[in-house]
Amino acid sequence: MNEEQLESREVHCPYCDTPFDLLVDLSQGSQATWEDCPRCCAPIQLRIEVSPVSGELDALTLGRDDDVL
Repeated sequence: MNEEQLESREVHCPYCDTPFDLLVDLSQGSQATWEDCPRCCAPIQLRIEVSPVSGELDALTLGRDDDVL
């Protein structure tokens, strides 16, 4: 993991609305993954879209475990 390709984003849990900082590793490219809320421990779906040209974060979508992302 290259520290230059880590980006921090403030997001809100889709369950309890708690704000928290999410560290996104842009070196992994676009991906779908899971993260647990630091407050309520609910599973949050993450869809991370990284531009193949610039390597920058294009979009970050969060959803509940039963959402279709």
